[in-house]
Order: sequence, then C-alpha cells, then structure tokens
Amino acid sequence: MADIMKLADLERGQSATVRALEFTDEMRRRLQDIGMVEGTPVECVGKSPFGDPGAYMVRRSVMALRREDSEKILVEPGGSSSLTVALAGNPNVGKSTVFNQLTGMRQHTGNWPGKTVASARGRCSFKGIEMELVDIPGCYSLMAHSAEEEVARDFICFEAPDAAVVVCDATCLERNMNLVLQIIETEVPVIVCVNLMDEAEKKKIRVDLDKLRDMLGVPVVGTAARSKKGLQKLLQEMADLKNGQLSEGRFRINYPDYIEKAIGELEPAVSKCCGEAGFKNVRWLCARLLDLDESMRRSMKEYLGESAMEQILQDEGVHKALAELGRVRKEADVTVMQMKDDIASTFIWEAQRICAETVSFENKSYADRDRKLDRLFTSKGSGFIIMFLVLMGIFWLTITGANYPSDLLSTFFFEMEGRIWSLLEILHLPHIVCEALIEGVYRVLAWVVSVMLPPMAIFFPLFTLLEDFGYLPRVAFNLDKCFQRCHTCGKQALTMCMGFGCNAVGVMGCRIIDSPRERLVAMITNNFVPCNGRLPILITMISIFFVGAAGFWSSFLSAALLALFILLGILMTFFTSRILTKTVLRGEASSFTLELPPYRRPQTGKVIVRSVFDRTLFVLGRAVVVAAPAGLLLWVLANVSILDVTLLAHLSGFLDPFGRALGMDGVILLAFILGFPANEIVIPIIIMSYMAQGSLVDIQDMGVLHQLFVQNGWTWITAVSTMLFALMHWPCSTTFLTIRKESGKMRWTLLSLAVPTIAGIVSCFLFASVARLIWRI
Repeated sequence: MADIMKLADLERGQSATVRALEFTDEMRRRLQDIGMVEGTPVECVGKSPFGDPGAYMVRRSVMALRREDSEKILVEPGGSSSLTVALAGNPNVGKSTVFNQLTGMRQHTGNWPGKTVASARGRCSFKGIEMELVDIPGCYSLMAHSAEEEVARDFICFEAPDAAVVVCDATCLERNMNLVLQIIETEVPVIVCVNLMDEAEKKKIRVDLDKLRDMLGVPVVGTAARSKKGLQKLLQEMADLKNGQLSEGRFRINYPDYIEKAIGELEPAVSKCCGEAGFKNVRWLCARLLDLDESMRRSMKEYLGESAMEQILQDEGVHKALAELGRVRKEADVTVMQMKDDIASTFIWEAQRICAETVSFENKSYADRDRKLDRLFTSKGSGFIIMFLVLMGIFWLTITGANYPSDLLSTFFFEMEGRIWSLLEILHLPHIVCEALIEGVYRVLAWVVSVMLPPMAIFFPLFTLLEDFGYLPRVAFNLDKCFQRCHTCGKQALTMCMGFGCNAVGVMGCRIIDSPRERLVAMITNNFVPCNGRLPILITMISIFFVGAAGFWSSFLSAALLALFILLGILMTFFTSRILTKTVLRGEASSFTLELPPYRRPQTGKVIVRSVFDRTLFVLGRAVVVAAPAGLLLWVLANVSILDVTLLAHLSGFLDPFGRALGMDGVILLAFILGFPANEIVIPIIIMSYMAQGSLVDIQDMGVLHQLFVQNGWTWITAVSTMLFALMHWPCSTTFLTIRKESGKMRWTLLSLAVPTIAGIVSCFLFASVARLIWRI
C-alpha cells in the first residue's frame, strides 16, 4: 500500500484518496458538507501563482483550499483505482454471475497477452473506492494442466493482485476448498465468497461461515449472486483490504515431514534470490520447485526473469536441499510421482477436514432430483432420443421464430435504400459510385443482417439456456464414447453444439479442450455442423423441393428433415476426426474429465442479454466487416462485361462442367465461392445470376423461387447436391480468420479449409453419380 501523505503535497494532475481529516472544528463539517470524507477520491488541478491556495477536484467540482488546511487532510496517493482484485473459482460456481452483478456494464473482454484464453475485466466502486475486478479463467487447481489454469496461476502468483476473491459453491464446498487452500498458500490477501447459499438452503445444506472464517483465517462471505444477496458485504470486505484491515493467523498448509524439511532448507536460498527479483511468495515457490514442471519453469522465467530463474536453480543451497530431498526419498522408497501425490493429497485431506467441521447436511437425499434427471438424459433408452428431439426443437423454434423478424428487417433495410440514394445524390456523387455503394455494399450488408441476425438472436439464447440448465455437459458425456473411438475428446461435442450458432464461436470454444492435438481436430472438423449462415440454404432447399406449403406441420417436417440432415454432418465429424487422428494428427485419446454440474433454473433475462452481446453481436460484427468488401466485388463482377457478357457469367460458365459433375452447375458453385465472406448471400447470388440482374434480388414467394430454379435445370438431385455442399465446404472468412488466430499456424488453417471442401466434393460427386444412375433405371 502507498505511503500516506498530505493533500498539500500533491502535484498538479496527481490523484489520491482521502484517508483522514485532522480537523475538530467547523472546517471538518464544511468539508463533509461538500462530500469530502474518508475514501473520497481527489485530484490536484492546480495551484495559485504563489503556490497557495491549491485547487482540488472533489466529486466533479473544483474547490480551493489554503495550504494550512490542506496539510490537515491525509491522503493516499495513486488515486482510488489501485485496488486490483482477482476473481477466482472452479467452473460452475457462479463466478461470472458475481462478476456481472458487481461490474454491470462496466466491463470489457479480450485475450490474455500472448494467449488465446479469454479475459474479462470490470470496474465497480464502493464508498468512494474504485476497484478493478479481473475474472480469471475457472480452474480446479493452481497446479496447472491447461492454458486456462496457467493463466489463473500466473495472475494470482506472479502479477501480485491486491486481493483474490475465491468464489465457491455452497452446495459442494469440499470440492472448491482445494483451490481456496492453494490460493491462501500464495500469501495473496484472500476473501472466500461462498456463493449459491440460496441453493444450499433449498437442499438443507448448512455452512457455518463464522467457523470457516476462524479455521481459514481469512474473511468469508455468504452470497446468492443471482439475487444480489451478500454482495454489499463482499464489497465491504474488499474495501477493508484496501484500507489495510488484513486478517491475522491465516491457515497454513502442513505437508508431510520430508517435504516440510526440504522446503525449510530451500527457503533461505530462494528467499535471497526472490528478494532481488521482488517476489514475496517464497514458501509457495519452494513447494513448487519440488515438483517443477515445464509450464511452471516458463512462467518463472517470464515473471521473475531468466537471470533470477537461473540463479535459483544454480544456487548451491538449492542444489544441496534438492539433493538431500532426493536422498530422503530414496531411503523411504518414495518416487517423484508419490511425492507429487503427497503434495496434492495434503490439500485434499485438509479440505475434507475443514468441510467436515463447517458443513452439515440435514437432507442426505438432496441430489435425488438431479440423479433422476440424469437417468432420463443419459440412459441408453432415452439419452440419444432426447438429444435428437432437443436438437429438432431448437431448429424448429429458430426456423419458425426467425421468419417474421427477418421479413421486417429486410423490408426496413430495402425501404431505407431509397433514402440513402437521395442522400448520395444530394452529395453529388457520381452515379456509378452510388450504384456500387447501394446495389453492391449496402444490399449485401442488408441481406446479411436481415438473414443472419434473427436466427442467431434465437439460437444463441436457447443454447445458453441449455448451458445454464446444465444439459450441455450431459451431451458431451453421452457422446464421449463416440469421440473416444475417433481418438478425440467428448468436450468436442460442446464445441460442435456452439458451431450450430456460428462456426467461429465453435472454434473459439475449442479452448476448453486441454490436449492441443484434440483441440486442432475439433477446429478442423467444426465446419461439418452448419451454422446459422448455412441453415437458410438448407431450409430453402427443403421448403421448395421436399415440404411445400407453409404451416405448422410443414415447419415441423422441415425441422425434422433438417435435423436428419445435420446428423449426417455429425457422422462426418466422427468419420473425419477418425481419419485425422490416424494420419496428420496421429495419437490416442487423452484422459477425459468433465464436471456434470447440478441442474439449475436458468436466468432467462440475463441469458438473453449475455448471448445477444457476447455472441450474436460479436459474430454479426465480424460478418459485416468482411461482407462489405464482398458486396463491392460482387457488384463489379455483375456489372463489368467482356464481349457483352458479365464477368459473373464468364466465371460461372468456366465452372459449369465441374459444377455439373457434382450435381450442381457453375452458378451454384460460383455462389458458394463468392459467399466465402458470408454464407447468407449464397442464395441471393444464385437468384441474381439466374435473373441476369446487376445486384442482389430478394424473392419471398417460394413458388416463384421454385419455378426460377426449375427453369434453370434444377431437379431434386440438384437440391440435395446443393444441400450436401452447403453442409460440407470451406469455412466462411470469419471462421477462417478465427482458426488462423486460434491455431497460430497457417498450415492448420489451410487444412481446415481443405478437409471439408474435399469431403463435400467427394460426397456430391458420389451422390450425383449414383442418383443419376438410379434415375435412369
């Protein structure tokens, strides 16, 4: 904490926080009347030519104070934003809910430097104290086994936050206590937030918070973040840390004697080296030196400096202590693995002991409802049937619900077209520029937004509701055996589900897979599940060639056919994953551990807001960025002619033989190529090409669209071939760029483009050849 100084000593532009008013008379009351109390942020905005009085910003107003008065106001320099709090916890404990409730909309997301792991930071204030909350990735331990756990460990242990709030689940506190004890060992100021107290109360689980506070020696706060209960007390504890009110008598982990002896011998040498590097968590670092792994070695080099790292490892005292530990282990017949097990077990048994004394279960059968639901969702008889019905239900709701808002948006955007024309004419822009901007860029953007936004705004909230309810981990549980036979991980099922909304989101979701090899397999094969950009192609083909008239049963049948077609994409995911793991990404399936969280009632309102801002608008923004230049290119191809034939017609004619071999034609194939920026514009490009128009054309009447396609040689074989190619072809530009960013290598990005494309070409060729043969017979 910064030193206390007098307000009079602040320089122009320097900020501070009031810590004490050393007045006993009327001046104290006058300062309080204008809002200056302990914890108030102040800033020196200037001084008179003689240096006295000074001008200070207090609660957005500037006031002048003489030096003799400002010397009686004690402040802490550095302003009120110096409190940085790490928000840690296991997955599924409500950590993000706590973060969102405390920060509201004052937050931003990004990636940790040099990592693909997402970061979220937000700000909140309490009694004049500004706090920055850092929502670190959920993890079970600081003994890192994944990129997320490395980020969590490094931030807490090496980046020296002012405090760490460890969020726990009151309904299964023992599992969370392992992480609590590990963070306490780092000597970072800790506050334990026992969340979900409302759920614990319903299940008649009692947590003795006072006794838990006494045993751990750190502040403990019970909360129900969904209803904001206990959050004010949590903020008060954080403010107390800012004000220097630290707990005494913190819990200390006691390892087996031979490990404690080794730590004691390491501490003097390590303390000397760490003191020079400015690192204070000496005991924790000594314990980690005993089971030093490669990720820990990298982090030490990064944060302590390579010279300090080498100094520690080459120090004579360190060598002597480690040699003595090796001798003791050899005499006791303790292997390195056994020693690591002893270190890990120490935390586990201490967690069990603490929770045995602080947690009581009045209802031993509190989890019966969850087990009954698990028997329904994960049994042989009903598990896969329910999965299929849920999938079909989501698609039916998406298809049915998106039609009306899509029509409204389309009408709105195309009505705005005339007004924009008028505006551009007022600006006296050349006619050809106006045509390029309106009929090229604007129409493509209008089409992408009107077609893409409504289904995403429906699908992503439905997906997030299933996630909040706890069903999606059961999907991964059900499908793990299938993925295991493909030498991949069941968590790929979750990324596959994300891909239904947007393949770019599915690729980013691959971060949850620990194995780099299996993560690459999931990225490369994610494009086999159709995103919301390709669903309109499939739905259009089903509607005009296989279902017909509109209505409830028609939409239900469409959803059923779509679900069956998507099952083909899932089977192709399994098949391709198997081939990849036997060739370029050879390897066996890694170990699989996945928490099956308790079933919870989703927070519908917050789910909608979160999914719209975090997923829908994010994906839409990326699509718009790449669709705008694509619209301009499309307009040029449709309006520039060579020998009285447009470039678009030349290109489609060139591709026509190859397209017909695949059961399509050159126009359809060219539409998929030009739809690389956004798959939503594939059908409009086909219509535009067939009608020989110079810009995108919208046909709402399915009967008219069917007639147009039939007049241009379409049959049911063309429709199915188009659906197959829509299901299996190169990823869109947004997904392509996301794969490049997530994989970090261009060769994997190109492979992710080649694999679905080759699969699509082969599938279409085989289907078209067999179908034509049967049709002739």
